[in-house]
Amino acid sequence: MITNRGGIYIRGGPIGARFVVGLANATGRIVIDKTGLTGHYDIDFRWTPDEDVTAGVSGPSLFTALEEQLGLKLVPAKAPVDVLVVDHVERPSQN
Repeated sequence: MITNRGGIYIRGGPIGARFVVGLANATGRIVIDKTGLTGHYDIDFRWTPDEDVTAGVSGPSLFTALEEQLGLKLVPAKAPVDVLVVDHVERPSQN
């Protein structure tokens, strides 16, 4: 999988394990795979990052591109997620 600003490229990867991670990185939010898709896919997904749109570059937003290119949709929802809480930190000893 290769991710960069405005693109996620996968060759022969499962949609749940790789693509969802790329979407989470691109959106800055937790993304949960509820597609039910199994198998491996080749994905060339491209969108225009928000910074580029404000600079005058035209192209689809991440959400529009996701629907148009892959037929998928991100839907905001509340769901339980695992959280790691660190309540105390100490410097390691010399040993």
